Amino acid sequence: MFTLSHAPPRLSFAGAFHKSGGLAKSPSRLFHSLSVGSPPLKDLSDEREDGRMLPSLGYKWCLIISYDGTRFSGWQYQTSTPTVQCLLEEALIQITKLERDHLCVVGASRTDAGVHAWGQVAHFTTPFNYDSLAGVHKALNGLLPPDIRIREMRSVPPEFHARFSVTSKIYNYRIYNDTIMDPFQRLHVYHSTYKLNPAAMRDAAKHFVGKHDFSAFANTSRNDRIPNPVKNIFRFDVIETGPVLHLEVEGTGFLYRQVRNMVALLLQVGREAVPPDIVSKILASRDRKELAKFTLAVPPHGLCLHAVNYNEDHLQRPPARPATSRGRHHTISKCKLPYY
Repeated sequence: MFTLSHAPPRLSFAGAFHKSGGLAKSPSRLFHSLSVGSPPLKDLSDEREDGRMLPSLGYKWCLIISYDGTRFSGWQYQTSTPTVQCLLEEALIQITKLERDHLCVVGASRTDAGVHAWGQVAHFTTPFNYDSLAGVHKALNGLLPPDIRIREMRSVPPEFHARFSVTSKIYNYRIYNDTIMDPFQRLHVYHSTYKLNPAAMRDAAKHFVGKHDFSAFANTSRNDRIPNPVKNIFRFDVIETGPVLHLEVEGTGFLYRQVRNMVALLLQVGREAVPPDIVSKILASRDRKELAKFTLAVPPHGLCLHAVNYNEDHLQRPPARPATSRGRHHTISKCKLPYY
């Protein structure tokens, strides 16, 4: 298994952009054009993800993306409000000169409004190859706003699919457990003034591990056309680092708002309002109303998509394709050193 989103520095993609002039828009103007002046476009996300819009021939490229989700309405394309996918597609259109439906951009996870990502993965296709990925990688980050970064770019085989090739996803929810909130973390960490019991939360989290029907922990969503409520959770860790609790869960996949609902119940256990074995009882009910008796979903800003994992054979670089780009450092020659 290969992880496409490790702990801080790793994962990025490379590329060389099409040699043409269309890189004039600054990130601020790009954001403005999407949120105000762009004509409404058909949402092709469902068709892309079930394969109907995938081209039979072409070159497929994979991106590892980090973003601060504070000001975005989630990942998935929307006609009315700016999303991460909107901005990424607009940048790719300017660089490749391809139409949106020809790029076929697909993300591994459709994160909600306000949710962050360290290791979101997306793929897109082009009818042409690149000699190098460094140029397109740099161009993408130059067009995107500073709260969206392409960390890595690589060539992948035609059978790779950012969503359907996933073997597991890792989400991290952070809770600041102290009387006074750290103002520097307020946009990325949930503040709980209740003194939490991490040991009780760990006991409760163990009940989530394994293959279960998570119907009781899912909100309904129009995006789940054929929902499968049975998911396999590999681990659910509760880690203490000073005043911050990290609730990290890894599984084959998650239903709409499942992670935020699971965390909400663990918070109630941590406050000692309910016993740890309440998790098993609510799971067995398969009824969302049972969970609603005890808690509502926690806010989105504490949640981060930390990593997306794939089998290594899905990420092998095809022949005659450029090497992976992870960005590059600027250097300065001795002759350009300033005098002090």
